[in-house]
Amino acid sequence: MDTRICSRSLTPLLPSRTAWRIRSRSTAPISSPPSPSRWAAFVAGYLARLVGLPSIVGYLLAGVAVGPFTPGLVADPHEAQQLAEIGVALLMFGVGLHFSIKDLIGVHRVAVPGAVVQIAIATALGTAAGSWFGWSFRSSLVLGLAISVASTVVLLRALRHRGATDSEPGKVAIGWLIFEDLFTVVALVLLPVIASATDTQHAGTTSLVGTGLMIGAALGKAVLLAALMLVVGSRVLPWVLTRVEGEGSRELFTLAVLAAAIGIAFASAQIFDVSLALGAFLAGAVISESRIRDRAAADILPLTDVFTVLFFVSVGMLLDPAIIASHPKEILAVLAIVVLGKSLAAFVIVVALRRSRDVGRTVAAGLAQIGEFSFIVATAAQGLGMLPDEGFQVIVAVALLSITVNPALFALTPDAQTRSRESAVRS
Repeated sequence: MDTRICSRSLTPLLPSRTAWRIRSRSTAPISSPPSPSRWAAFVAGYLARLVGLPSIVGYLLAGVAVGPFTPGLVADPHEAQQLAEIGVALLMFGVGLHFSIKDLIGVHRVAVPGAVVQIAIATALGTAAGSWFGWSFRSSLVLGLAISVASTVVLLRALRHRGATDSEPGKVAIGWLIFEDLFTVVALVLLPVIASATDTQHAGTTSLVGTGLMIGAALGKAVLLAALMLVVGSRVLPWVLTRVEGEGSRELFTLAVLAAAIGIAFASAQIFDVSLALGAFLAGAVISESRIRDRAAADILPLTDVFTVLFFVSVGMLLDPAIIASHPKEILAVLAIVVLGKSLAAFVIVVALRRSRDVGRTVAAGLAQIGEFSFIVATAAQGLGMLPDEGFQVIVAVALLSITVNPALFALTPDAQTRSRESAVRS
């Protein structure tokens, strides 16, 4: 398996096992006084909220402001990278903690087939766009995979802001995103295999049978880890956390949950040679089915939010305005696919599956953006040498722009319009 480490000033956010060992020796103390990145995140996030933009836009811009490509204060890239790695693990742990098989089953007739078709369409459009840009096939494929999934963080915050989480359109959109999250986990497992099979430097050395064996081995390790977590982890982990909870110490329980999330993620990467994201997701999914789910969520999610913010800041630090300025065609083309192509495809799919246009409009608005999972896929691919610098820059720029315009699209959804009419009546 290819474990090459990117030579950029900030290394990939989703490290291989080798990268984890190298970075774990960094002397940058996590407990140091607040760095410019944290101050910038607070100020930029607050200003973004004041002007009606998602706070994620502020966090990304904060990263740009303190990054190595802009003048002024520069945050410590090693410290930011350490915090970002923890952020990735806790982000996926939080996704697993919120994962509900019951919620997915309730809307599976539209969410599962709809997500499959929409992911296929978006991946095909992204791959075609990359080929048009002159990129290699595997770089184009990574672009398609990265833009095919939307940000769960952005969607949930938008639905909560509009009080639409429990509505039928909201439930369908959430179920759709849950399936996209699962797809991302599988994609992360297969990326190293795709990298090896499409390595032009060793073209012809990997046969079709060999590629199939590599895919089977990668999926087999992931399935074995999942089975171990579901059979053993589902019994051991809740039992341990329940015993810790019985001690009556809140900080000890929070520490235990945090240790479980990070520890399982790290052990999964070391033993099963899978991504940190998969191990953290499975740890959260196991706890989500236990009676301590609510307590674990209440204690750990605020900490998860903090590290998620630092994850977005670290992504912003990778954004080079000079490269962005020199690739407007690529950015506008990919932005059109994300905002127009994905949303139109989602709307048509929902209507074709005999759901109302209100549901279609909500799902379309929710999918018209990309975020944390696109970053995770892109950085993992970049670490494997599958994505050029300009490709990563295009993805980050499109994420920033699509998240910025997303509130305007959600203003057209039925829940937002209903709230607007109710406010007019009350006034």
